[in-house]
Formats: sequence, structure tokens, C-alpha cells
Amino acid sequence: MEEFIITAETLRSFNGRKAKILGHENISKSAVLLLLLFKDGCYHVLFEKRARSMNRQPGEICFPGGTKEPTDDYSEYTAIRESSEELGIPEECFEVIAPLDIMVSSFSAIVIPYLAILKDISQLNINRDEVEKILLVPLPFFMEQEPEVHYIQTAARIPDDFPFHLIPNGRDYPFRTGCVPQYFYIWEGETIWGLTASILQHFIQLLKKG
Repeated sequence: MEEFIITAETLRSFNGRKAKILGHENISKSAVLLLLLFKDGCYHVLFEKRARSMNRQPGEICFPGGTKEPTDDYSEYTAIRESSEELGIPEECFEVIAPLDIMVSSFSAIVIPYLAILKDISQLNINRDEVEKILLVPLPFFMEQEPEVHYIQTAARIPDDFPFHLIPNGRDYPFRTGCVPQYFYIWEGETIWGLTASILQHFIQLLKKG
């Protein structure tokens, strides 16, 4: 067996380390833009309706953005690059203002949202393979309209070969259950829900707090 020698110098090598999300290596990571466009006297939130041909979440409403590539240096770049590809708008037209809170879903996904402004939409040319259409929803609508809230109950599903004999109380161990809120906004017959609605609701609460 290899012998590990731990010294004070070894421990001090952790100095300055930045915390990450435990287990992030094995979790899907993506970055999106909560994108605002000023038109008709107020800001509008830009959403995409995913193409029906998409393998994941076809026809659902989402923010522009996508999956982090191994070569990406930082998530802000991921969000801008993916948004540019989906909307056909040059990267320089996106102005990132600030990161919003990181979303860790119950379904092995990490989403990093960024608040951003779209400075010019004149070159919009959506990628029809990924995007069916865009929605521009006035920001005041979300400030005034409370979302519908429903809850999903989650519970551990324990396999038969789980080593119950290694834990206190064995098969009677009180595994925790969860309760995940799901927010729903309805705009002109379109439903905004899931991670997108959760990120949006968080942003609206920040705005209301001032």
C-alpha cells in the first residue's frame, strides 16, 4: 500500500482554494442568459421556445444558453456563445450585467444564469434546428403577476442490494424526503415553468427587494 505523508506544507497548499459544488465533475453544467431587451418604453424578457425536433424538452420555453464545453474557460462565455448560436445574433450584442444564483436541480444538473442586456436584436436569425420561435414578455408582467406554485415530492428509492447493515436502524433508517416548488407563468397561451421559471422568480424577487 502506498504511504501518504501529510505535512503542514501539504495542508497549506489548500490556502486560497475556491469552493465548488461537491460532485460537480459528474453533473451536467450549463449557462443561460436572463436576457432583457428595451422596447416600447420598458424592458422585455427574451425566451426561446425549443424546436419540436429537440431530444430534450421539445416545445418548452427556456432562456437562451446551453451546455458548457470542456474547453470553456468560464460559464459567462458559454452563455454568450450558445445564445449567439441559437439566436443568430453576434456575441458583441450581449452585455452581461451580473451572475444570478446558481441553480442545482434534483435531476443532476447545474445551471448558472447571468443577467444580461441585448443591445441589438436587428440581426436576429434563429437557428430553426434548436429554436421554434422567441417570446418577448414585458418585465412589468412578471413584477405584477404572481406565479402559480405547485410542489413535487421527492423520496429516496433504495435498491435491494443496499448495505442496510452498515447504517444505524438498517432498513428503518429515516431517509429524507424533499419538496421542490415548481413555478408557472402563463403568457399568451405559453407556459413558462421548471428551471426557467425558478430562475425568473428569483430574479423578480431580487428586483422587488431593490
